[in-house]
Amino acid sequence: MTRSARITAVEVDELRGAAPPSSGRMQQQVRPLDAYRRPGEASIAPPAAGELRHLYLTIRTDAGVQGLYGPIDSSAAWVIVDQLADFLIGRDGLAGSVIWDQLYRLDRHSRHGHFKMAISAVDNALWDLRGRVFEAPVHQLLGGPSRSQLRAYASTLGTRHDDEEIAALIERLAREGYRHQKWFFAFGPADGAEGMKRNLAMTETVRTSAGDDIALMFDAFMGWDLAYARAWARQAERFAPTWLEEPFSPTQFDAFRMLRQSTEVPISAGEHLYDRADVLPYLREGILSVLQADPEWCGGVTELTRICALAETFGIPVIPHGHGLHAAIHVIASQSPATCPLVEYLIHGMPRRHHFEVDPPRPVDGSFPVPSLPGFGIRLDEGKIESRRRWPYGASEGGAEGPR
Repeated sequence: MTRSARITAVEVDELRGAAPPSSGRMQQQVRPLDAYRRPGEASIAPPAAGELRHLYLTIRTDAGVQGLYGPIDSSAAWVIVDQLADFLIGRDGLAGSVIWDQLYRLDRHSRHGHFKMAISAVDNALWDLRGRVFEAPVHQLLGGPSRSQLRAYASTLGTRHDDEEIAALIERLAREGYRHQKWFFAFGPADGAEGMKRNLAMTETVRTSAGDDIALMFDAFMGWDLAYARAWARQAERFAPTWLEEPFSPTQFDAFRMLRQSTEVPISAGEHLYDRADVLPYLREGILSVLQADPEWCGGVTELTRICALAETFGIPVIPHGHGLHAAIHVIASQSPATCPLVEYLIHGMPRRHHFEVDPPRPVDGSFPVPSLPGFGIRLDEGKIESRRRWPYGASEGGAEGPR
């Protein structure tokens, strides 16, 4: 029997409510804009505000079934409301690949940036819709599951670089079953020799505290240059890093290539590579040991599965960036453990990000159980939502009909 589910409304809602307890003052990571910062202490951010505001996308259909995805970023939501909603009205929400291609062709700037983030959110919501229509989790629609548990690695963004705090967190994470941990640098070239000294001290403290049995990864978030990355890698090789993540902007392809040629430290990147065309040169040149595409930025589940197929032909594992969890978990569950071996879990950020959800994804003994509910299984916890408003404020309930 042929099925269809014509889209009748595309809505973004802002949910507000009290935030869960904060982890306290947070260490800020090095970032590209630090090139303009005067040398000195890396900043420590104050505790997070006491109110949460998150956006969720709902795509409604004439079949009485809806797709839900979130939280989504406001930069993506603006594009959805302003440019995509009218175009989507009347289209078959089950024709996900066709809609993806049409949205990609809709605007000359669709390859990257906020437009691609908007396509990602729509694509993910449509995967949720299809899962609900066929009463199957998304990973099953993709051909999985490949296993019953998905190993997680603990991403420690925000942890202060105090030796005692580092040691205590490493011990706690080991007790919780994490055999892989990622740590974030606070200093870059703007901080000179003293900043390098402190980055290396953090690296050594982490390795000494973790011992030899914990895999350790380190993230520079595009805040370094080639000379700085080479200097760190030369001195850090003895600490056996599992990877150095994104030391430069992905536009600096030759810097990545030259770093790869000058160090034994594995290199990872990918959250800012937005499609297969971006990824391919890095794979051809053998630059990356791990690819980290993000399903909320690269085009959703549809494009991430294509990137996985491409990376698999080069023997490079894909460990999706941990901006969100739902799409990443389902794609990982559908792939071979050799292709997608791990899930990134930001231990400080994810409880806040998915706070408004019933039973949000959370590792148990260092692993995620494979989801079993239809679609992504996202359910909103009305007890935590103090207000819900259509976003942007004053927007209509639906959208004008677009071209067929």
